[in-house]
Amino acid sequence: MTQMPEMPNPIAPLGPEEYIEQAHFFRALGERIAANVPTQDVLAAVREETLATTKLPMAIDFMLSELRHLGAFCTAMQKLQHYFTPFQSFIIGEAEKERGNFDLRVGLAILAQEALYRAGRFEAAEPTRQGLFLYQFEVLCRNRLGYDAGLAAIAGDPSYDQPWRDWILTIRRQVGMVDIADLLYVQSAHAAERAKRSGRAVGGGPEPLFGDREGRIALANRRKDPLYLFASLHRQLGYPEVPRPVVRDPKEDLLPQMARRLEQLEKRMSLMEEEQRGGIDLAKLYEPPPELR
Repeated sequence: MTQMPEMPNPIAPLGPEEYIEQAHFFRALGERIAANVPTQDVLAAVREETLATTKLPMAIDFMLSELRHLGAFCTAMQKLQHYFTPFQSFIIGEAEKERGNFDLRVGLAILAQEALYRAGRFEAAEPTRQGLFLYQFEVLCRNRLGYDAGLAAIAGDPSYDQPWRDWILTIRRQVGMVDIADLLYVQSAHAAERAKRSGRAVGGGPEPLFGDREGRIALANRRKDPLYLFASLHRQLGYPEVPRPVVRDPKEDLLPQMARRLEQLEKRMSLMEEEQRGGIDLAKLYEPPPELR
């Protein structure tokens, strides 16, 4: 009997291998940048580590070329639209803004987590369009990134079909005026079932984009902080959590600060001792210009 060909996963259009390697790439890049390793060196090293049967090594080569010429690799990701999604390019672009407050290391951790979810590496939940959208939307909310540009980038993701794209572009104009929980609830199977029971259902309408459980959770979190909604979705449905900035312990900087202050105190005491002995020798502090030597 002839086996039917396996349907590609819409959440991982490039295949799981590519997203597993992307997750390693983003994670390694973030860890080594945090260790003050030059970005060009990191890209070259990770290129050698990457599985050669994937397309990521070729993408890294192009990113290296862009980095040498322009000093950034967001433009390279934008030009590789067949490989990187608009949302991935948007996150790196926001992190590379000179006047922005979005940490590049957080952005890379976000993309690594998203790639792992696409590859199906989360045991709690299979990758779905609902989980992917809620993760990407939480990234915008939690990091205070622009909803207009961010939702436009999400709508350009090839993982979404036309009904999803139309809805995302619709709420792009509504976020900020309509409660986020309400936006999810009205597109859920739970809302459709309640409308059917009450006789308010309209026949021939589009299929709900979210399931019954998402609708119940959204209804329970109306008029609350959106972060409570996302936390409930993580607990109940196992959707991936968005990485957050690591708050540094102020005690880590205490010893270097004390060392600098002791050094300044020693210099002041040395100047005071010289003044008591008959004056400060300015020759130690002054170097004549070359023409007077």
